[in-house]
Amino acid sequence: MSPAFLMVTQKMGGIVAGAFDSGGRMLGFVFGMTGVSRGQVCHWSHMLAVRASHRDQGIGARLKDYQKRSLLRSGVESMRWTYDPLVARNAHVNLNRLGVRVIEYVPDFYGSETKSSLDRGIGTDRFVVEWSFGEQVDHPVPSATDADAVHVVDSDADEGRPQPVSHPFTSHPAVTVAVPSDIQTLKTVDLKVARAWRRATRAAFTHYLGQGYRVVGFYASPASGRGYRLEAPERTI
Repeated sequence: MSPAFLMVTQKMGGIVAGAFDSGGRMLGFVFGMTGVSRGQVCHWSHMLAVRASHRDQGIGARLKDYQKRSLLRSGVESMRWTYDPLVARNAHVNLNRLGVRVIEYVPDFYGSETKSSLDRGIGTDRFVVEWSFGEQVDHPVPSATDADAVHVVDSDADEGRPQPVSHPFTSHPAVTVAVPSDIQTLKTVDLKVARAWRRATRAAFTHYLGQGYRVVGFYASPASGRGYRLEAPERTI
């Protein structure tokens, strides 16, 4: 991104921040813009990245926390961003650690193809999430084996590659939608299967969020796999 654009964004209430090691090497960064949505001042966190060698050390969460504290000092009380629902790592951080609220599912949010290798071949479907600083959303970590939930998208291993298995949609009060543990690795190994996951999850999320269901948690364990729990409006916490 243009340095001039980043400087102007900061002048208008945006945030550009980096995380550095003791030698001054940048390990990660976050960038967002502040604007107005439905008459309310809101911050849009557009980009966050951490070097592959320093992931899973809490750097991304600390950058988000810095962003939050900076916005609160400016009187901004909420932040939005997008993430790919197929990326299990991001789902865990966003839902289980930060406690964000999923407000929308948008097919091909950034278009059907981008220059980013992260999206190449599978489109740019995104969850739009909101982090309201004055409202801590408690997402109890669910399990894929919860007896009260119906699986509408499940996972079936085939030659070591997780295949999506779609089941008929139901009006059950609680449903689960599975995702692969590592969509990027799967995409390099078998793009056809990765695309099948996109189609299956897109259909499920579009249907259930359109029916008023809410994403209330994300489960991730070696035993039960990874996926989302959705509940009908009257059961939403």
